[in-house]
Amino acid sequence: MPQPLADVLAEVRTLLLDPALTRAVAAGRRRGQTPSVTRAELRPVALKGGPKLQIVTDDGARPFTRNVTFGDEAAAAVDELLAEPFGNWHVETSSATVQVRITKKGDAQVHRSAAVTTGDLAHDRTKQWLLDPGDPLFSVIGGNAAKRRQVDAFLRALAATLPEELPTPLRVVDLGCGNAYLTFAAYRYLAGRGAKVEVVGVDVREDQRVRNTAVAADLGCADDVTFVAGTIEDASLPFTPDLVLALHACDTATDQALARAVRWEADWVLAAPCCHHDIAAQLKGSPAPAPFGELTRHAIMRERFADVLTDSLRASLLRLHGYRVEVVEFIDSAHTPRNLLLRARRTDAAPTPAQREEYETLTGQWSVTPALEKLLS
Repeated sequence: MPQPLADVLAEVRTLLLDPALTRAVAAGRRRGQTPSVTRAELRPVALKGGPKLQIVTDDGARPFTRNVTFGDEAAAAVDELLAEPFGNWHVETSSATVQVRITKKGDAQVHRSAAVTTGDLAHDRTKQWLLDPGDPLFSVIGGNAAKRRQVDAFLRALAATLPEELPTPLRVVDLGCGNAYLTFAAYRYLAGRGAKVEVVGVDVREDQRVRNTAVAADLGCADDVTFVAGTIEDASLPFTPDLVLALHACDTATDQALARAVRWEADWVLAAPCCHHDIAAQLKGSPAPAPFGELTRHAIMRERFADVLTDSLRASLLRLHGYRVEVVEFIDSAHTPRNLLLRARRTDAAPTPAQREEYETLTGQWSVTPALEKLLS
């Protein structure tokens, strides 16, 4: 039965400010009205500065996270959200779940039920995660199961790359860090192994630098984890890194990151490529060598082959520059189709004539010049 909207929103307000809150989501829009954001999610988090109410809003382009203190600050933030013309509210507490849908007439349809308990966290803790699911990082970035799996897969690849005894200090740069949750995951894991870790995240967007710097402060690691706004090719760092990360840098941005890693003579490199337009465009513009015409005849096959050829040539070029390279699965393809990881360790081994010939034959037959080759020449 429909209920007066004002009464229901007053109930929702009480639940949102209750210490028993687990999670709440506002989404959709009411008839003839549009909220200023497409979605809002609220959850309590435990940070170094004390308990906070985390509010993540999305304007359709990117999410924005803020952590407010319980009390007047949280109440004001909640009132702002309740004033938005969202069409639906979903609120979970430790004892109940309340779902609200605003009707076309402006009333509220309410469904109340007992709290949903899945035992998910307890189950997760038996899996020997490299970063405990209860780590404060997940309170900041969100701790859903898919994100925990991706973080764990990345950390396992990182652990397999680095030696058992870490250098100290271990200097790390993440090129094209974006929202930096893997940057922070790397820091939390490596610092947990007893090393002194210094991390710099690089992203071209100034708003990401500001946002990530605030997250570092919330996590209490702002002295060790810093961020700069700049391009992968030109960003200035306070040190020469030992470990270079480039995770899902798009198209030739991956090549820019690999080229900088080689010029720095970084000891270790982890790169998860994303998008492969450069070689794909070159394949489209030239005939395939016989008898491989069928590999590039159809656009979808040409794109998939370009992915394989691009990363094979990247691995080959890294070998020619003194790195031992493995191409492994980053995370199960059910989670993302961009799931390859180039894992490299510098050995300074001189390339063999056979390796040079293999690379030159491959690029010559397919009439391609990889972006990484141009950057390293």
